[in-house]
Amino acid sequence: MITLHRRLALLATLAMAAPSVVAASSVVTLFQVVGPRGTVVIGVTPQELLAWGRGEPVSIVAERLHAAGTITVWQYAVGRAADGSLQMQPRARVALLRTEAMRIEPYASAHPVAAPPG
Repeated sequence: MITLHRRLALLATLAMAAPSVVAASSVVTLFQVVGPRGTVVIGVTPQELLAWGRGEPVSIVAERLHAAGTITVWQYAVGRAADGSLQMQPRARVALLRTEAMRIEPYASAHPVAAPPG
């Protein structure tokens, strides 16, 4: 049986770990875009999401693409960080064109996500 002291210590440890997880995910939100010609993982910054609208991030991206017809975003892929660890990194700026057979869904990466340049 876990004592009250151990429960409090566990809660304190989890609380200290939570901000780092939130900070890492707040740099870029990843989405998987599935279209008739393939799949691409894209990253959208919090600033872009705020500029595009309010609401659930996946809805903001979908509505922006629908309204604009084309959006330019960072394509993300797994790469190596300077220390040799794996991370999701921006590869190139890509333009997404609206199509009727496109699906946008949140993408949960197993690796840390790097911020796009500048």
